[in-house]
Amino acid sequence: MKEYSPLNSMTCYEVTLELLKQRGVQVDDIAEIVLFLQKDYFPHLTLEACRESVAAVLRKREVQNALMTGIQLDMLAEKKQLLSPLQEIIETDESLYGIDEVMALAIVNLYGSIGFTNYGYVDKLKYGKLKQLNDKSFGVHTFLDDLVGAVAAAASSRIAHRQKQEEESCL
Repeated sequence: MKEYSPLNSMTCYEVTLELLKQRGVQVDDIAEIVLFLQKDYFPHLTLEACRESVAAVLRKREVQNALMTGIQLDMLAEKKQLLSPLQEIIETDESLYGIDEVMALAIVNLYGSIGFTNYGYVDKLKYGKLKQLNDKSFGVHTFLDDLVGAVAAAASSRIAHRQKQEEESCL
């Protein structure tokens, strides 16, 4: 029998998926954002391929760490368990607070500069699930909206990089 370890990558992956689910985010929600970002460039792209790319991004420990940290900060803010003024800053998603974006950029940085442009675009547009997460009436998602956008941007970048590799291998 495999021994349980909280530092095991599979354990962290499963915890990350469970935290996303608890906060109302499914892998398909992120995959739909990926499809939106890439459909004009890859017209034959399927939701299944986007789902696979999202899962690959979510298997990276840096991504898991960012998601676990950000989601738990959001949850603590909802329960009013942070010290002031951080409580109010996170609770209201204060405009000069940029740590949520910094954590998101740590994710997109794993997939190169195209990830930054994808993230900036989807963060500004608030497409799909991001619109709901950004709505303050559905709870505190100061970190989660940016992190979900970053995972989608990273998965989109991963698809673009893989497509380029396939094209070059055919030459």
